[in-house]
Amino acid sequence: MPRPPRRRSYDQFCAVARALDSVGDRWTLLIVRELLSGPRRYTDLHADLPGVSTDVLASRLKDMERDGLATRRRLPAPASAYVYELTARGGALLPLVGALAEWGAPALDGPRPTDAVRAHWFAVPLLRRLEAAGVTDTVEVRLPEGEFHLRPVPDGRGAAGYGDGPAPAGGPVTRLELDGGTCLAVSRGDLGLQEGVRDGRIRVSGGGTLAVALAAMRPGAGRDGRVLVDTSGGPSRGAAEQGSGQGR
Repeated sequence: MPRPPRRRSYDQFCAVARALDSVGDRWTLLIVRELLSGPRRYTDLHADLPGVSTDVLASRLKDMERDGLATRRRLPAPASAYVYELTARGGALLPLVGALAEWGAPALDGPRPTDAVRAHWFAVPLLRRLEAAGVTDTVEVRLPEGEFHLRPVPDGRGAAGYGDGPAPAGGPVTRLELDGGTCLAVSRGDLGLQEGVRDGRIRVSGGGTLAVALAAMRPGAGRDGRVLVDTSGGPSRGAAEQGSGQGR
């Protein structure tokens, strides 16, 4: 019986090195990025990871199963398909992926001719920005490329995350409609939500607290202490006076 290939390792007694033993291979963290939105079929992963070969994707998924980052399970009938999903340990990589997105965002001046684009790739940096602003609404984001939804948890007491498609029914939602450039500007802190709404770059709807606050804004709002949400650096003076990053 052939022996399994020796696992590649940095062979360093260091927490960073040990982490990279598991997630340092090419494509692994991008697979994590895809699975952070929820269970995915192999074909869906391959479609949203343009450039990865089928052999490499299969190999990385096996590595992630071996390292306890992901599991594979069969969906009940009538679907009867297999999906991959993150374990609790794999899901704990969200802050790491978010930090990488924040660090890499300044390099995104615009898509290169060879760049693929997916709507949900904007989710992680935008999630971090909304959490920094104290937003607690479920936020549905509509881009020309598609839509996704975010579940910010500013205080870290819960499972933050995001998912493809519209937000699940059953609770108040803030809906934001904008283009990719505007979404990137908000994610980087170059544009506040209130500024984007006032300039007509962001259309807001829904019954969430954030939606109500943004829809009520007029030019000059906030100067008299009324509701003002500023995603570029946390709650503004008006929101702070309300005791919330979103205002009421």
